[in-house]
Amino acid sequence: MSKIIAIANHKGGVGKTTSVASIGSILANYGKRVLLLDLDAQANLTSSLLATEPEETVYNSLRSGNALPIARVRDNLDIVASSLEMAGVELELSSRMSREFILKDLLEPIQENYDYILLDCPPSLGLVTLNALTASTSLYIPLTAEALPSKGLKMLTDILQMVKKRLNPTIALDGVIITRWENSKLSKMVEEKLRSSFGTAVFNTKIRKNVSLAEAPLFSKDIITYAPDSNGAKDYQSLTEEIMTREEK
Repeated sequence: MSKIIAIANHKGGVGKTTSVASIGSILANYGKRVLLLDLDAQANLTSSLLATEPEETVYNSLRSGNALPIARVRDNLDIVASSLEMAGVELELSSRMSREFILKDLLEPIQENYDYILLDCPPSLGLVTLNALTASTSLYIPLTAEALPSKGLKMLTDILQMVKKRLNPTIALDGVIITRWENSKLSKMVEEKLRSSFGTAVFNTKIRKNVSLAEAPLFSKDIITYAPDSNGAKDYQSLTEEIMTREEK
């Protein structure tokens, strides 16, 4: 049974797209069949992994109900691209019946083809993110080690509880990813606060600040391909191994 993991945070710049691209690529290297879904209108995941944007994107499927347009990145790794048109999709879908289940219905015919499906959510708590949470088995929240968790994080966990109660009883917060970590008092304070709040949901692996993580998307490459010896590659390698251990128990 495939693991469907939504990687979400209402805040931008916390490493959602980098985490999806890196974890997905490393899972594929391990022989896992992986599908990535770019649900963000900025389409950064799409441009990070594809040199050219496909004609059809997730926007077309959300509107029409037609099959998701899957593009091959490389062996074991596929992607459903996004586009700027996603910026208006929530308004277009708002009057649909069972609108929170649109993505779940699109994934059901194909999910058995994959071991892992990773959803790169937009930096908001709107209808697209609700669709992702309704379709997923797990939620991972990436958080930078630069500021203590804010009220916005509580908003996300509150929405998760609402989704669990009304839309998807099987979803759980199964991972908190600490990103942009450095050996500083602030980073250590943030880590301590997160482990106090979320316990074992916080991954042991922390993603250190690393310029290669920012450079890799400029060349449409994942971190392992772009800079395999970088701290970013080493950290995401360790994180992915931790994810496999957790998810496959």
